[in-house]
Amino acid sequence: MARRYDCNESTDRATGLREAASAVRRGELVVLPTDTVYGLGADAFSGEAVADLLTAKGRGRTMPTPVLIGSPNTLHGLVTDFSEHAWELVDAFWPGALTLVARHQPSLMWDLGDTRGTVAIRMPLHPVAIELLTEVGPMAVSSANLTGHPAPEDCDAAQQMLGDAVSVYLDGGPTPGIVPSSIVDVTGKIPVLLREGALSPEELRKVVPDLEVAS
Repeated sequence: MARRYDCNESTDRATGLREAASAVRRGELVVLPTDTVYGLGADAFSGEAVADLLTAKGRGRTMPTPVLIGSPNTLHGLVTDFSEHAWELVDAFWPGALTLVARHQPSLMWDLGDTRGTVAIRMPLHPVAIELLTEVGPMAVSSANLTGHPAPEDCDAAQQMLGDAVSVYLDGGPTPGIVPSSIVDVTGKIPVLLREGALSPEELRKVVPDLEVAS
């Protein structure tokens, strides 16, 4: 039976975060608010939990799950060949609606799907998400919807779609925005905008003037 906690109420928030952290450590799924839409999350280092996440969404391995982190410092243990441009983007836009596609450390024991040696990684600008990520470490997080359905802007919509496939729902109220994060590939010498979302090419070029836009 799924449990739901109102994170706008201090006691319920504390209990909910504690229960969500325990659920993640047990390899179970949780729903959490972010600064874009609600996310469905699992321990990034549990292949079984990530597989359950993909199954709950009805999503295949060809669409790997992004990873959310609670601090830019966490990047040092997760990525390799991270360019100066990439760090400049982190400094300018994290926490926030910018996802970076980088090469992950080859020694990492995780299975996020067919990533081909890369990981899509972001630090969200949401206090509940950051508090949970700080407690449990990197999480595989995808939008909390069934594949083909709209990404949920509130906890009700997420729970209606995912039901008891999720152990803990953290209800932070309506999300601040519904526009997805912008995605920039930083695996090469020149950053490439793969998806324009909350951040426009013009905003990004204020930090990395040579940014290219994928055709």
